[in-house]
Amino acid sequence: MQRPIYLDYQATTPMDERVLAAMMPYFTQFFGNSSSQHLYGWEADSAIKQARSAIAESINGTAEEIIFTSGATEANNLAIKGVAEAYFHRGKHLITVQTEHRAVLDPCRYLESLGFEVTYLGVDSEGLINLTQLEESIRPDTILISVMAANNEIGVLQPLAAIGEICHRHQVLFHTDAAQAIAKIPLDVEKMQIDLMSFTAHKIYGPKGIGALYIRKRHPRVAITPQMQGGGQEQGLRAGTLYTPQIVGFAKAISLGLAELEQEGQRQQVLRDKLWNAINTLDGIYLNGHFRDRLPGNLNISIEGVKGTSLLLALQPLIALSSGSACSASSANPSHVLTALGHSKNLAQASLRLGLGRFTTSEEVDRAAEQIIKTIQSLR
Repeated sequence: MQRPIYLDYQATTPMDERVLAAMMPYFTQFFGNSSSQHLYGWEADSAIKQARSAIAESINGTAEEIIFTSGATEANNLAIKGVAEAYFHRGKHLITVQTEHRAVLDPCRYLESLGFEVTYLGVDSEGLINLTQLEESIRPDTILISVMAANNEIGVLQPLAAIGEICHRHQVLFHTDAAQAIAKIPLDVEKMQIDLMSFTAHKIYGPKGIGALYIRKRHPRVAITPQMQGGGQEQGLRAGTLYTPQIVGFAKAISLGLAELEQEGQRQQVLRDKLWNAINTLDGIYLNGHFRDRLPGNLNISIEGVKGTSLLLALQPLIALSSGSACSASSANPSHVLTALGHSKNLAQASLRLGLGRFTTSEEVDRAAEQIIKTIQSLR
């Protein structure tokens, strides 16, 4: 049986064989615990140090500013809850955006249950925040602003450098969830004045189960309260034995992504525009998100005149895709991202997130477009 065309790269990516090759020796030959004081431990520790330095360099940070986690969700929790606990004596107000991933929204709601106040900024019809509204939302007791670098559903890129400038001018810490952005767009924590950044490997052709949090150590030095205790690893900020193969694979995935960033970004954008131009020959098709300021491999559309559940059921045997975040795929509710854009419940549910990636071919795009058009016409 022919497998469906994979167009769900925002949910996860297949591991690049070059990443797997880099990881393999650390499963069997160099398997030591990096905390152990003998040859096997030193080998693992050396590999982790090299990977940490490479990951830090990719965002213009330093090695001691990288804390390894199980993924971006844990990194987001460590950043948001860790800052809230460390700075609550200064204030209990945070600012985020309605279109953030649940890994940001849920920790914020948890903090609200503890007495913190959170301002949830709206977005315009293309998914971008209003910088004036952001600045006007800052209060004397604001301690953190969290804005996603690239939206996981509609691919929109927020103006990180402008946000960072506002945050630092008001002496408020700036966190960004960069899970969808790392190694896909240029990121520079110094130029963008980012204080905390979360990212993960499995969105960039690396292994699942490994992520990182960048925590600024200079100008200013950011304090974080640990959310996991137990062994003192990661400067005491995240206990647990470090998973050497995953960390090595993480660094390799980022290295490959940066080396191929411009060429691959242009290739994906051509394929994405080809897919959009084909589907957009139908009436009642709406592009979700900004046309230009978005990830090159992301296309999110809403379709008039069809039921969302029927659309997905008809397409799933042919194309692996989703209508929104993979973490919310089991929910019957419309995407909170699309409703924030102003869509009705019906239109938000009748949406497709089409994620293209490194291994997507032009021939697959042609076949996918044909199947999507046929399916929409049939359901209408």
